[in-house]
Amino acid sequence: MQLYVIIFISFNCGVISIALNTKRKKWSRLDNAAKIFPSTSEKTDTRVFRFACELYNDINPSLLQAAVDEAVKVFPDYLCIMKKGLFWYYLEQTDTKPVVCAEDKPVCYSMYENSHENLLFEVSYYKSRINLEIYHVLSDGTGAVLFLKSIICNYIALCNPDGFKDKTPDFDTGQSVSKKSADGFRKYYTKPEKAYKPRQKKAYRLKGFKVDDNILNATEVVMPVKAAVDAAHKYKTTLTVFLTAVFIDSIHKEMSVSDEKFPLVTMVPVNLRNFFPSDTTKNFFGMISVIYDFSSCDGSFEDIIMSVSRQFAEQLTKEKLSIRMNRLAALEHNPFIKIAPLPIKNLALKIARNITLRHETVVISNVGKIIVPEEFEPYIRHFSVFASTLKLQLCICSYMDKLSLGFTSAFENTAVQQNFIRFLTALGIEASVRCNKFFADTDYYMENGGSI
Repeated sequence: MQLYVIIFISFNCGVISIALNTKRKKWSRLDNAAKIFPSTSEKTDTRVFRFACELYNDINPSLLQAAVDEAVKVFPDYLCIMKKGLFWYYLEQTDTKPVVCAEDKPVCYSMYENSHENLLFEVSYYKSRINLEIYHVLSDGTGAVLFLKSIICNYIALCNPDGFKDKTPDFDTGQSVSKKSADGFRKYYTKPEKAYKPRQKKAYRLKGFKVDDNILNATEVVMPVKAAVDAAHKYKTTLTVFLTAVFIDSIHKEMSVSDEKFPLVTMVPVNLRNFFPSDTTKNFFGMISVIYDFSSCDGSFEDIIMSVSRQFAEQLTKEKLSIRMNRLAALEHNPFIKIAPLPIKNLALKIARNITLRHETVVISNVGKIIVPEEFEPYIRHFSVFASTLKLQLCICSYMDKLSLGFTSAFENTAVQQNFIRFLTALGIEASVRCNKFFADTDYYMENGGSI
């Protein structure tokens, strides 16, 4: 019998595959945004985010498993593991199937381990809630929402076979697998022109004792969408600008006079699909920074809103986002960086990330309105979203008449969250609050509802 060896080398990803009479598995590059995540995942910033959906009835595990099995047929790229190449990490197709489990881990817990070739997402349940946890390498919020909606609608249809006999949910966008797995950053990359970049001052940094065992402190606030929008309109602004201003004001209340010499910098993720057409379910987002300097501004809420609104308008343009996107994408196009071995890249990216963190205070991310087909609406109570962080992050989403604010924090102190809630209730907005203290006792944790 003839023996032969196939050796495949990619210098872009540093993949070496040696096969002996075997078929090589499919692999793909990490998108530009994802490249930094494996090197910088740590402690409470695991680079994992969670979308959750609460229904009106307790979850049937076997039907949820069947719903997930159907969903991955539409999202086959999610069936992959992450591996190390010589120069970059990469994703490899796997035969491993997702296994639904009861919720037994804290929110946004570490998902990627060097020694384990596991899937980069997990579906769990607790009572009437379904959780989807995703490692950011795999997708951003837009892709994750599509995947979760597919799971939820499949599940509801399986639970109600008579009512959905001829209404099989279809979340296939109609685009080819190659378009859904395309790298939007590569598609729109152009070599950036050298431009003057002003030196940034170090940002104000939150202080306090960290939660033990690298576990996040999570708080969810749910309120009527209309009440929040009406409050924003009273200040003649949008909901996102309004909530960003409330966030800044809530942090300011905890700052000392000496702290005010440092600007408060709020990072805001932006869905680039709204500016650069793409059907990708991979990462395709950018970041803008909203800077408020209390040492040179009057600090009134009205002034904060004006400043935030102006900076949103200035930065949320195709031209400005393209400049920032190209600067970040230039990293993987640099010939010297391309040939640097992965350990050196890991060290360089960690150093770069630590430098970047000096110029950031918090993150606020508005996923937006989550919409499902009308016939599925009566079965769903609400959606929520949380993200890992080394500091404090606020994630926002809405469903029907409910607005969900998901705070995650690496700190024990929740004064900022309390200030935020007091500000809204002072405006007459009724809000329900659910939180956890993440005690080490797993039984206590589960009895109190996991993440919310």
